[in-house]
Amino acid sequence: MNWLLDLTPDEWNAVRLSIKVATVAMLASLPPGILIALLLARGQFWGKTLLNGLVHLPLILPPVVTGYLLLLTFGKRGPAGAFLAEHFGIVFSFRWTGAALACGVMGFPLMVRAIRLSIEAVDRKTEAAAGTLGANPYWVFATITLPLILPGLIAGAILSFAKAMGEFGATITFVSNIPNETQTLPSAIYTFTQVPGGDDGALRLTLISIVISMAALVTSEVLARRVGRRMDIE
Repeated sequence: MNWLLDLTPDEWNAVRLSIKVATVAMLASLPPGILIALLLARGQFWGKTLLNGLVHLPLILPPVVTGYLLLLTFGKRGPAGAFLAEHFGIVFSFRWTGAALACGVMGFPLMVRAIRLSIEAVDRKTEAAAGTLGANPYWVFATITLPLILPGLIAGAILSFAKAMGEFGATITFVSNIPNETQTLPSAIYTFTQVPGGDDGALRLTLISIVISMAALVTSEVLARRVGRRMDIE
């Protein structure tokens, strides 16, 4: 069993990079995820169906297509990529930040859906009561709505993290498979399967990926239940 824990430096780097990329993707997705979920749950505007479709498009498109679209948009020659590189020095293509962007895009629909369902389950009368007491909408959202949707927020964030840990197609298309820079766990596993004698490394990283993803999902469930019970008591 020792061989399962005897990771090489490159394998450890892939594990650390995957956790880093998934964490950044999750945290960066939270603010826009809450905003979009709120718009879809409460908003009444032209193009709402189109927005909903765009948000969920990464779920049905082949991941390679999503990665290619990101490359066209955020690559060094893409409109957004060229602008960010020229004015802010931000480069996504073939960088770990690009991997985080790709993972964030792929996990975004799962996050938005979980948060949206939580917002739709909130009793609007509670918010209206706070409004009648003189609280402005932003204060009502921060003190009433946000605590009520916290279980869904946690679930959406962890689902996004777990999705990012397993993302491969969009990432490898957008940022390639560069060791110590963009080679996440799925990319490293793929590399091992392509070389003779790489079975042990592929199996080690596969088991680690399963453990991390399952731990994230279990943590999400436990935290959501604890928050729910606490809210019921209060």
